[in-house]
Amino acid sequence: MPIPFIMPKFDMDQENATVVEWLKDEGEYIELDEAVLTVETDKVAIEVPAPATGKLVKLSAAPGDVVPVTTVIAYVLEDGETEDDLPEEEVVSKVEKAQVTEEIATSEVHPPADIKIEDAQQAGTATPVAARMAQEMGIDLAAVPIAGGRLTKSDIEAYIQTTSLPDGRVKVSATPAARRLSNELGVELISVPGSGPGGRVQADDVRSFESRMAPEIPIDGREADLVPLVGIRRTIAERMQSSFQAAPHIALTVDVDMTQLEAARDRMNAIAEKRDEKRISVTALLVRIIAWVLESNPHINASLVEDTIYLWRDINIGVATAIEDGLIVPVIRKASQKSVREINNDLKNLSVKARDGSLALEEVKDGTFTLSNLGMFGIDQFRAIINPPESAILAVGKVVRKPVVINNQDEIEVRPIMSMTLSADHRVIDGVVAANFLQDLVLAIEAPDILLY
Repeated sequence: MPIPFIMPKFDMDQENATVVEWLKDEGEYIELDEAVLTVETDKVAIEVPAPATGKLVKLSAAPGDVVPVTTVIAYVLEDGETEDDLPEEEVVSKVEKAQVTEEIATSEVHPPADIKIEDAQQAGTATPVAARMAQEMGIDLAAVPIAGGRLTKSDIEAYIQTTSLPDGRVKVSATPAARRLSNELGVELISVPGSGPGGRVQADDVRSFESRMAPEIPIDGREADLVPLVGIRRTIAERMQSSFQAAPHIALTVDVDMTQLEAARDRMNAIAEKRDEKRISVTALLVRIIAWVLESNPHINASLVEDTIYLWRDINIGVATAIEDGLIVPVIRKASQKSVREINNDLKNLSVKARDGSLALEEVKDGTFTLSNLGMFGIDQFRAIINPPESAILAVGKVVRKPVVINNQDEIEVRPIMSMTLSADHRVIDGVVAANFLQDLVLAIEAPDILLY
């Protein structure tokens, strides 16, 4: 029986993926686990392996299409199987099939309004890809000349190139995503050079064209440069809006004395310098301490999925990292089992990959808690939005030297003080639970030797 090729789900909270490129053509022989398709999630681009060995047929997703996970996007025919073995998507009576076949074969007669393109496909007059293209573009199959015995994608593309719209413009071959984007941005597809097969316009073609042509236009007497909300920026916007609306955020802020941690860091960096190793960052120390504190505060290291709270056993800490197009969160996996030096090396490597756009899926998925540090940008204190499906995020500001009372005799010293704000999902984390976590965190930062106890 033909093996369905489905759009896989790479991450727990993933709902869909965008098709970037088919690496194999329809009808081509593929091997099990061979890379067949490249897709893009809201985190990374990834290659999808073949589910079986055989002939790749019935491709139903084109580059630029946004496809829900678990959707069948192709089939693999094993040895001895043909397209006749493929499952029918809809049950159509033999009489209806015969009627559609006869009417499409007659160029003067159009298919009845209640007969769908898929019916014509099942009747054997059009390939799946050709039928889908026609449906997307509103093309009447009966009007398309057939070069061979069955209407193909090439027939549709040839028809597009020779057919004009009522206003004299030529119909443009474009993916549904490109059409949606062109409508949103007000870009005429006829003007956009296509980079896809047969010159088909992709969503990226529309974005590239719009970025070159974006004019300064007056709005209420004012002028502005237009920046479309697309790509990773749009994904960030949608995820943050969804998180803030779905999860009732509470925020708790504390100040912490960094004296002992700075001293420990100085000692570590002295050792690193002697060994010609990378200097230890404050972020690496914080990740290690947070991981230690999360071990005794499991409700902070949790996710709410439907009606169930998952208290994750692994502690995977994401570190929010700024990139050119927005923000990405590489993950330090099993951080509680790593040394500060290992975490520091991981952070350095992941930061480079993030900025190069070369992060692998394994390096951005399965986070259980996020650290966002804007101290290096001079920010004293801020409140971050939870990174779903996690239940908490810690926002860290810069270290500021302040006069503080250090004992009951009201003696004052200047100490390095850092502000931390925990944002928590109140559906999962009560205020007292969040407060206990921060209390433990302050204790560990102000007396890091406790990690060795």
